[in-house]
Amino acid sequence: MRNELKKQEGQRKKFRATVIKYGKKINYQGFSEETILLKDIIDLETQAIVADHVWFTYSKNFQKANIKEGAKVEFEARVKQYVKGYVNARYKINKQTTDYKLSYPTKIELV
Repeated sequence: MRNELKKQEGQRKKFRATVIKYGKKINYQGFSEETILLKDIIDLETQAIVADHVWFTYSKNFQKANIKEGAKVEFEARVKQYVKGYVNARYKINKQTTDYKLSYPTKIELV
């Protein structure tokens, strides 16, 4: 669990991270969607690492910034709670846990 993010749930803050790579995923409608992986996410207010990595959809905000792999970026995002894990109702398996993520990245700029 991302304990530092848990303390800041619901807040919109400024972060710094390093771009690692680009990828793709299949979204809920079954279409391919580009993604971007950031690592070592630092809260600029406290200078503490709040997450080791985070995946974002490669949105227009990221595209406008024209970011290359290995670049450092600063952005604002909201801290949100989400549920992750495996559920199989038929066999009564529920391995879900609560975790925290960054959502709605904006004001993305190269450092």
